[in-house]
Amino acid sequence: MTSRKQTFELLNVKCGGCASTLKTKLFDAFGEVEVDLNKDPREITVDITEERIPELKTALKKLGYPMKSDQLGFIETNTTKAKSIISCALGKMSQ
Repeated sequence: MTSRKQTFELLNVKCGGCASTLKTKLFDAFGEVEVDLNKDPREITVDITEERIPELKTALKKLGYPMKSDQLGFIETNTTKAKSIISCALGKMSQ
């Protein structure tokens, strides 16, 4: 299957620290990730096949940045928010 650039809206992405975490943590599995901090909700663009999108969704949730299209319950919403705070702080330290 051919990969193509696709853009996804994410939750909990606030700043350059968040963007740094997304770029570094996703690079090994998905290659270069572009993060647009000028849009709300924030967007990432990645070169990906349709088959790998569920893998990307899982990776994003683990970092605390679920896709806007994900249907999250109350607990999962709050868990991802907490994870995103940690991911953001780690991203700021690595800048």
